[in-house]
Amino acid sequence: MFVSTAYAQTAAPAGGGDMLVQFLPLILIFVVFYFLLIRPQQKKMKEHKAMLGNIRRGDRVVTGGGIIGVVTKVGTDDELTVEIAENVRVRCVRSTVNLVLAKTEPTKPGDGTAATVEGEAKSAATPAAGGIGKLFGRK
Repeated sequence: MFVSTAYAQTAAPAGGGDMLVQFLPLILIFVVFYFLLIRPQQKKMKEHKAMLGNIRRGDRVVTGGGIIGVVTKVGTDDELTVEIAENVRVRCVRSTVNLVLAKTEPTKPGDGTAATVEGEAKSAATPAAGGIGKLFGRK
């Protein structure tokens, strides 16, 4: 009397529209991950690789271990010689460089002037300075 009769529902036919609706959230999540995580990381890796490729003598660099030094020699393939203190040079792998603090400007051929460093003035050799120019506080 108070109980109503229950009828079985018929199964909906499996169609392509329902599959798209089911996979749409997964597709949207992948798109969001691509634009927020994957693409910026690829861009950052590309910039880092370009930075490593442009390292040259005179650049101030920070290694992976936090050591700050000046590149004195760019060796063959993947090797750099970095001076970390006066007359203290270490060889390191190019890929361990995390950051280039100061880049040297390329010299112009036939100019006869040495490279200068951005952000740090290289004093000219004048009689008042004793004829000794300083670079990074060294004589």
